[in-house]
Amino acid sequence: MSLDPAMPRHPDAAVIPDDLPGGRAAGRADGLAGHDVADRAEPAGLAGPVRERGGGVLIAVLAFAGITVALMQTLLVPVIGRLPLLLDTSIANATWAMTATLLTGAVATPIMGRLGDMYGKRRMILVSICALIAGSLVAAVSSELMVVVAGRAIQGFAMGAIPLGISLMRDRLPRERLGGALALMSSSLGVGGALGLPLSAYVAQNFDWHVLFYGAAVLGAVAFALVLLLVPESPVRTGGRFDVTGALGLSAGLLALLLPVSKGAEWGWTNPATLGLAAAGIAILVLWGILELRLREPLIDLRTTARRQVLLTNLTAITVGVSFYAMSLVLPQLLELPTSTGYGLGQTLIVAGLAVAPMGIAMMLVSPLSARISAARGPKTSLILGLLVIGGAYTAAQGLMNAVWQVALISTLVGGGIGLAYSALPTLIMGAVPTSETGAANGVNTLMRSIGTSVSSAVLGAVLARNTISLHGSDVPDMTGFRISFLIATAVVGVGILLASFLPSGRPAAGRAVTRRAATAP
Repeated sequence: MSLDPAMPRHPDAAVIPDDLPGGRAAGRADGLAGHDVADRAEPAGLAGPVRERGGGVLIAVLAFAGITVALMQTLLVPVIGRLPLLLDTSIANATWAMTATLLTGAVATPIMGRLGDMYGKRRMILVSICALIAGSLVAAVSSELMVVVAGRAIQGFAMGAIPLGISLMRDRLPRERLGGALALMSSSLGVGGALGLPLSAYVAQNFDWHVLFYGAAVLGAVAFALVLLLVPESPVRTGGRFDVTGALGLSAGLLALLLPVSKGAEWGWTNPATLGLAAAGIAILVLWGILELRLREPLIDLRTTARRQVLLTNLTAITVGVSFYAMSLVLPQLLELPTSTGYGLGQTLIVAGLAVAPMGIAMMLVSPLSARISAARGPKTSLILGLLVIGGAYTAAQGLMNAVWQVALISTLVGGGIGLAYSALPTLIMGAVPTSETGAANGVNTLMRSIGTSVSSAVLGAVLARNTISLHGSDVPDMTGFRISFLIATAVVGVGILLASFLPSGRPAAGRAVTRRAATAP
């Protein structure tokens, strides 16, 4: 496949004509909020979006690909306690099998988004899925720590497929299908993670653990074939050169910053390595930002990212990421701890996974609802409503952790809230950026969610490590640690609501149409 951008890039112009989502068309059912981006003309010579009739097959295939990629987040969660034995290494070293995927996924999402804008979103989705297949096969053939970690790192590069799928949907789908499709694709990040828990637990409990990776490779192969055969390429391209220096700088800065965040509890927060890497990461990212602002064709257009709607949406995405991981970290442990602790529910891996799985199902089911709310009241309303549901669920969890059905109820409520919030995020982003930059913009938004999960893992991991009881010679989290974790998640959700309240409010489409008709009437 030749990688030749179609046309030169016009960095200061937008590509959202009036008849497209994000533009000013009457009856805009997708709910995208139009701003100054929508008021400018499309660059000459740059292909515009082509609308597919129906689009059901495209939606289904891209959602399946997104869920398959997201499964990698929780693939090893059911066997995490056995990893030191399986890999013949220490607990500290075994955690690299989880951390590697997180780090490479964070780096890959904005880079793959930019490459998709330049060379084709479908093409880069296929490249991402190839990374999933290759990483799975590398990890499947060995029990050596370094080989498994390398395979997991390669798997992480597949995470770019989700923001690419969101952007491709915008380019190909008719307006009346776009809102629900974006909501489903955005939620796939959480749906895959939630559904992966019971599936991985079943495989881990009944088969050799390497089957997890072979199964991931098979799912990846199916997703690759479906995308290759059934998903057309986007005609929207932005030309220019790929910012190699910017990509290297962003990668170095993110790795240096996220590594101490992920390993700080293990290394010690005051350890010189932790503080030094964090300081280096901040310094690199500052220098990278200065360089990007001076380039004509940057990896990420920071001026676009600094727009009020984009900036606040990305900051809110961090809080949603924190709240998502809080439940994923706390509830499975509560379910699996023995009843002898006085609060553990003593369930098997499979039952624990099934109790948390309703979160993913709820995300999938509320996606159409989120699209309807966004179309009628604006995506800001959908985002705030989702955060309120999450906050209410975590508040209720303080008194509902005594039975499996209560845990399942909390996971369902949290999943519904996260589904509403996740679904609104790409709509807000794409309502404020040019069509030619949607891949990179959605990649950055997905990166913000990943940063949220990393911060949540570090902070809540430290809380649980400080509040423990001794059980059969080992320290396990106590109920105080679980309650504090939920309080922190609730507080972070409150910050998210505050940030979202400052987002611009979009009027419902009907109201805009009436206003335009009145303005143009004789």
